[in-house]
Amino acid sequence: MFLIFGLGNPDKKYEETRHNIGSKVVDELRSSSGFANARVINEPEASLENKEVILAKPKTFMNLSGKAAKQLIKNYKLKIKNLIIIHDDLDIPLGKVRIVKNRGAAGHKGVESIIKELGTKNFIRFRIGIYPQRRKPKDPEKFVLQKFNKDEEKIVREVTKKTTEAIELLLREGLGKAMNEYNK
Repeated sequence: MFLIFGLGNPDKKYEETRHNIGSKVVDELRSSSGFANARVINEPEASLENKEVILAKPKTFMNLSGKAAKQLIKNYKLKIKNLIIIHDDLDIPLGKVRIVKNRGAAGHKGVESIIKELGTKNFIRFRIGIYPQRRKPKDPEKFVLQKFNKDEEKIVREVTKKTTEAIELLLREGLGKAMNEYNK
């Protein structure tokens, strides 16, 4: 069984912010044909071609994501190697996605929390770029809590769909195939 965990902040005012792109991908997965029967609540379950999947959006704030991940892994007796984290990444250009496994947090507080709580970094991550077209923001913590502008929203819709397709490929054909296809 896989746990697909979309990082974000739970409060309504953060819904459309850069930091919540992981949650946005979980919503997209839920609406895709492969996961049409999924519910994104405390115990959401779905399947894709005989693979059991839990879709989760933590009810904790970003910096406490690890507590939610640890609890779900414990409750469902999951293997950490089957954990898939989806999150924003300020080091990657807007619209790009990178798939990694067993890598450090690179300053992302939500990922740091998960590594700390689980005691390992041996899980899969979908890093979705939010790096702006111009230059890196002076105040990254403020920047990630801002909403996308109109031009960026189109790019976000495209990368959300692309990430959903990459996750579906990973579940069908494995991590190596998904990385080869989408880490270009």
